[in-house]
Amino acid sequence: MGISINKTVLITGGAGGIGQSIVEGFAELGYEIYLSYLTSEAEAINLKQKLAGKANIEILKADLRDHNQIKTIIEYILQKTGKIDIIVNNAGASLFGLFTDHSIDEIKSTLDINLTGLINLTQCVVRSMISEKYGRIINISSIWGLVGASCEVVYSAAKAGVIGFTKALAKELGPSGITVNCVAPGLVMTRMNSDIDVNTINDIIESTPLRRAGLPYDVSNAVLFLASDRASFITGQTIVVDGGYAL
Repeated sequence: MGISINKTVLITGGAGGIGQSIVEGFAELGYEIYLSYLTSEAEAINLKQKLAGKANIEILKADLRDHNQIKTIIEYILQKTGKIDIIVNNAGASLFGLFTDHSIDEIKSTLDINLTGLINLTQCVVRSMISEKYGRIINISSIWGLVGASCEVVYSAAKAGVIGFTKALAKELGPSGITVNCVAPGLVMTRMNSDIDVNTINDIIESTPLRRAGLPYDVSNAVLFLASDRASFITGQTIVVDGGYAL
């Protein structure tokens, strides 16, 4: 078991590619970890077993589109630990295709997963952070939230909303000793991007100064920094992890 630092972290979407890397990073540091997932149960169980010797990890199934499910998992964690020191709002889902072809249900679901659920979950935790006069809120956005992406219009809008939410909440919670920051990944080779065709991937890599796609640990390293005491005077910022693509 790693050395405990007596801090609790909740990571949403913790069984995905980037999420797993984030969980592994916090496990190495000895955090008490709560991992939420929706569909990736096998991956969540495997990750917990893999890291059993390094950290205490509890996996919780929740649909972040459902506010009652969000409240249930937050209340459960707070009853067990009394506090949540860090939230990593990592859960997300893409929506590819022409904007004119999307149904209202598809649009609502994409906004709910990527933005509304993130806001609702954060609100459920913030009161306990204010009481503790401490907290780290780290939101995962995307470079498409900064520059937009054709055929990912709704996803881009949701991720832009995450950046705006980060800035505004940082101003509001700063006096309570809580930092709120954002990480905006570029193309990262994960299951969520498996539907992108090879030519598009190659085009993005060719337009990236570092001439490669990102890997999950590129993102998790930024998250771990923002969660650390080394980032205690950083708030309201968006760290872009894209190899220079959006320059």
